[in-house]
Amino acid sequence: MPELPDIPDPSLFRLLFLGDVVGEPGRKAVAEFLPKIKAARAVDFIIVNGENSAGGRGITPKIAIGLLRAGAAVITTGDHIWDQKEIVDYLPTEPRLLRPINYPPGTPGGGSVILETAKGKIGVINAQGRTFMNPPLENPFIAVAAEVARMRDDEGADVIFLDFHAETTSETIAMGRYLDGQVAAVIGTHTHVQTADEQVFPGGTAFLCDAGMCGPTESVLGRRIEPIIERMLTSTPRVMPVARGLVGIHGVLVDIDPSTGRALGIERVAETVDLSL
Repeated sequence: MPELPDIPDPSLFRLLFLGDVVGEPGRKAVAEFLPKIKAARAVDFIIVNGENSAGGRGITPKIAIGLLRAGAAVITTGDHIWDQKEIVDYLPTEPRLLRPINYPPGTPGGGSVILETAKGKIGVINAQGRTFMNPPLENPFIAVAAEVARMRDDEGADVIFLDFHAETTSETIAMGRYLDGQVAAVIGTHTHVQTADEQVFPGGTAFLCDAGMCGPTESVLGRRIEPIIERMLTSTPRVMPVARGLVGIHGVLVDIDPSTGRALGIERVAETVDLSL
């Protein structure tokens, strides 16, 4: 798919989504990167998955505030949302920090949010897959479909975006196909490895199986290499610190027609930030 122009048609809505932010290196790189790409590529709205931003596991209130100040309009998460205990009380106070929508009723926080922008209302949904995921949650297809209908019919959302945090490509592709024509984009997260299957489905939904991560490039999914290999060799527990060095920034840009809520183009983002400079 051809790359998007640096400056889009001003009537379009350009959305930037960044995949799982890993630890302090990921946070620092994202904070440095966001103002630059927003200016260079005329980005209207930024969503960041922050579920690995606290030492590689979870997110804290302080980190969430930092990502919002850096330019993220919404922060999505996934299966590590509860790893930092202070987030439980914070989630209900910050509607722009999402946890997967398919948790049972009564779970702290929310799985979706609608925000007003200069180009209309945007609804953001965060859902978690069930295949090979722990804990197993409620059916995400049912939960997301109900929320899409509510956002569109009751709230008048012009654009709807889904971060689908899932392990398998089959489940993520099925979700994208299921929602084709109903949402502007379905972008997968969780594996930390960017896929190369970006496309706009026939109904106008932009899709990518996994956005990738914002974390150290010389690593195993953002963690130091040696302890991971030792664990694989010995089958015994190891401390697995976040790696250091160059940080890869991975995500997608999506151009959307706000009058129809359909995507017109999608482009993968893959940049490197050298924090030593």
